[in-house]
Amino acid sequence: MQRKQQRRAAASSEVETTKAETAAESEKETAAEDGTAQADEKSTAGHKESLDLQAAAGKHHIEINVKDYGTIFVELDGDSAPITVANFMDLAEQGFYDGLTFHRIISGFMIQGGDPMGNGMGGSEREIKGEFSSNGVENDLSHTRGAISMARSQMKDSASSQFFIVHEDSTFLDGEYACFGYVTDGMEVVDAICKDTQVEDNNGTVAKDNQPVIDSIKVID
Repeated sequence: MQRKQQRRAAASSEVETTKAETAAESEKETAAEDGTAQADEKSTAGHKESLDLQAAAGKHHIEINVKDYGTIFVELDGDSAPITVANFMDLAEQGFYDGLTFHRIISGFMIQGGDPMGNGMGGSEREIKGEFSSNGVENDLSHTRGAISMARSQMKDSASSQFFIVHEDSTFLDGEYACFGYVTDGMEVVDAICKDTQVEDNNGTVAKDNQPVIDSIKVID
């Protein structure tokens, strides 16, 4: 029970991480006919940028290459979470994730990365609609072992670039976070990262010099 409470506390504290103090809740629009979402994105430039939901539909495959550990193979589900998949693939194709790290690791719960600041407070210039049931979006994907999902602040439409991979079943996150796919091979990499990485506190904070490095995230199809 103590372990479960610790994991719930961790989930509410920094799986909700992305720019918690500065993000503002926003609604995103999805264009129906051409499958393109025009997102009311939070951006330092204040510009709007389109995401191609039609291209994101269906299943897609990515490879997360972690320095000194190996490759995590992931299948993304663009039918269950089209905005999330479109955003993630767009960032990956731009090379946004290359050289970033896993900055927060809780063995038995998850590994979290994709923050350009490396401290849980950063993200890309775009924030997206949270695709989960408590935010009015049907998404039946569950946070079981190997799930990939988006980190966010307390505001439901604040996910940006930070993501996490579930180490052990954490289904209490269902309906509150946007799961968008599953690891198909390479969970031994996640296991090794959880086993090897020294953390600074019960919240899984990893000192900068100890953060596992994401060499690249490649979109295969």
